[in-house]
Amino acid sequence: MAADIPAHVPIAVIGAGIAGIGLAVKLREAGFEDFVVLERAEDLGGTWRANTYPGCACDVPSHLYSYSFAPNPNWSRTYGTQSEILDYLRHVAAEHDVVRHMRFGVELDRADWIETQNRWRLRTGRGELTADILISAVGPFSEARIPALPGRDGFAGTQFHSLHWAHEHDLTGERVAVIGTGASAVQFIPEIQPLVRKLTVFQRSAPWIVSRLDRPTTGVERAVLRRMPLLGKAIRGAYYAGIEGFGLVGFVDKRFRHPYETLSKLQLLRQVRDPELRRKLTPDYVIGCKRAIFSDAYFPALTQPNVEVVTAGVREIRPHSVIAADGTEHSVDTIIWGTGFGVPAGVFDRVHGADGLSIADHYRRRPSSYLGAAMTGFPNFFCTLGPFGAAGNQSAIYMIEAQLQYIVDALRTLRDKGFARVEVRDEVQRAFLDEVAERSRDTAWLTGGCRSYYQTPDGLNAGLYPNWSFEYRRRTRRFDAESYELSVR
Repeated sequence: MAADIPAHVPIAVIGAGIAGIGLAVKLREAGFEDFVVLERAEDLGGTWRANTYPGCACDVPSHLYSYSFAPNPNWSRTYGTQSEILDYLRHVAAEHDVVRHMRFGVELDRADWIETQNRWRLRTGRGELTADILISAVGPFSEARIPALPGRDGFAGTQFHSLHWAHEHDLTGERVAVIGTGASAVQFIPEIQPLVRKLTVFQRSAPWIVSRLDRPTTGVERAVLRRMPLLGKAIRGAYYAGIEGFGLVGFVDKRFRHPYETLSKLQLLRQVRDPELRRKLTPDYVIGCKRAIFSDAYFPALTQPNVEVVTAGVREIRPHSVIAADGTEHSVDTIIWGTGFGVPAGVFDRVHGADGLSIADHYRRRPSSYLGAAMTGFPNFFCTLGPFGAAGNQSAIYMIEAQLQYIVDALRTLRDKGFARVEVRDEVQRAFLDEVAERSRDTAWLTGGCRSYYQTPDGLNAGLYPNWSFEYRRRTRRFDAESYELSVR
């Protein structure tokens, strides 16, 4: 769709991924028609449009990793692949007629709250506009993070991040270094291992790997689900309960870790027979301290004769090699960065509140929000998966849908009551942050013996909601207007 941007719009949404599509659907259901969704890419889909690396797939079962208002009985596998999830999102957007609200190729350069006008001024690559309400629907994993290692810019071969996979580059017969062993790397390493001459995997810390148990669905299964939608709901509920159980380890009591860790260690013992390699691949921290990863193919790939796992860390990059922290040199033709994402990044660096500081500026001081959906100092602003609006023990879509309900109810309240300005009360946000800090103190995320993006540099909770997702859903079921400063000016 052409990027015809209006001079002013009542509601501007940033991002046309899972949250942006879902928000557009819910806005239309609530009677809102005058809004735009600004998307920097040339198509919708968010992370499922951007990530196209080999093996890219979801690590949440498909029946749960989908909108509750748009069940899909036709998933081809237990876990959806990147292309299938993207097709699903396109189908939902088309079926609910929300693509016409989207403006592609429009990147937000900066957003500023203009107090005298009681609105947001948005500067984009396609011009400026103002909005009464600004909503960020950008996911937390939208910006690649590559560490500033010495010599990185002088590497003479090919290098790219998994988020920006170089499909035109043929890895066949090459010496490839993969730096990082997070969720993306665990998926693409088994895909590229048979192609390359030598694969050197640089592992900072061993991830906990849990069996994926993925399989194709049969035509009979899909036909039954089409005829019996209640069965699909029951399957979704079963997956929800199973994943929610990870909260027992995360924020209830770390002693619940033992069954999960035992399953992972048994898988490692079964798939990796070499004791030295098994030692390298055994985590030295509590499961749940960082993201556990589901895979049945990762360990077998690492046991192949053309693979070496290096645990010494990376000291520097040279034109044709990677130097490990122990001084060993590894000759490589291509470097693939599996080093995760910058949090916060992207839109949070560009949205500036009443004091002129960006959301990221505030985040670096202390991750702050109210319910992960609103922030003091940012009037007429809402977001999805903001700090403490994400769960370590549940599908992101479940949390997003709770936030969509809350945000749309807030906008409905403003419309019906004639309010023009809304901002969460400072004391309400501080009370919420104190609650989060208290509940986070003994969690596996902070005391499990690891470092991860779950933590800030000074060891605080970086943004996970430290309670059950169903409790979060209860808190966001309606907009609590009493927690906000509301005015008609």
